[in-house]
Amino acid sequence: MPSNWIAIASALAAALCIALGAVLRQRVAAIVPDDEMGRFGVIGVLIRRPVWWAGTLVGIGGYVFQAKALGKGSLLLVQPLLVLSLLFALPLGAKFSGRTIRASEWVWAIVLTSAVAILVVVGDPRPGHPHAEARHWAIITGIGLPLVALCLIGAKAWPGARRALLLGVAAGALFGVAAVLTKGVVAHGGDGMVPLLTSMETYALIVVGLAATLLQQNAYQAGALQASLPATTVAEPVVATALGFLVLGEYLHTDKDLAMLLVGALIAMVAAAVALAQSTGESETDVGLDRVR
Repeated sequence: MPSNWIAIASALAAALCIALGAVLRQRVAAIVPDDEMGRFGVIGVLIRRPVWWAGTLVGIGGYVFQAKALGKGSLLLVQPLLVLSLLFALPLGAKFSGRTIRASEWVWAIVLTSAVAILVVVGDPRPGHPHAEARHWAIITGIGLPLVALCLIGAKAWPGARRALLLGVAAGALFGVAAVLTKGVVAHGGDGMVPLLTSMETYALIVVGLAATLLQQNAYQAGALQASLPATTVAEPVVATALGFLVLGEYLHTDKDLAMLLVGALIAMVAAAVALAQSTGESETDVGLDRVR
């Protein structure tokens, strides 16, 4: 099987795991009241919930598939496919919440599928370098850390939906950086344990991944999920693909005449992702409110 097909199959498996894991974790995090928050914050509460652990284990499985996909394909190929997790989350969320999928949601699902197909087939993403250079990481850190800090400052100042939105953006951006780091770590792993354990990318991935997960869970708890989920869903592929293009040298192998079609597909993908993420967030929030009552 060609490497691109392995990357596509692994990315779709990752999307399914991500969807199931997210739905399970969201159902728990969305109903944690502020008065249950202890010294360890929302994570201290969630680790006592079996459903959260189930969602986390499934999510870890999704990350394993994502790493396999990034080992075989480019970020420009894998990250748009991971957005399809919203297609899997839609029926899963509807089933758990006992609601019917609306016609508008089916329309957005078709738009998302079509847009991703255009980006993958017409765009024909090609790989670049597996590792970013040290100067690239210096620039990313210099620009990224202040922006994440601003999101955290704003989240602390503004409660409710704004806090959830800002935490979701910060989490999604860090997940995007983690995807770039994952590609490098997978490449080191192919060279043996010594390069893997002596690479700074490995330890940076651990730090960035844990920080992103913590911010994501706090975003789920901070406000309505329709505020945080679209932010995370869109920020991750935008940051990851931008870094893949600018830092790793990945590119789309297609005619210039089709550039506008690809731009339109990208806009459609973002719009559909936001719409479907809001629908998922609304259904999960409704479940949380029903359980609290």
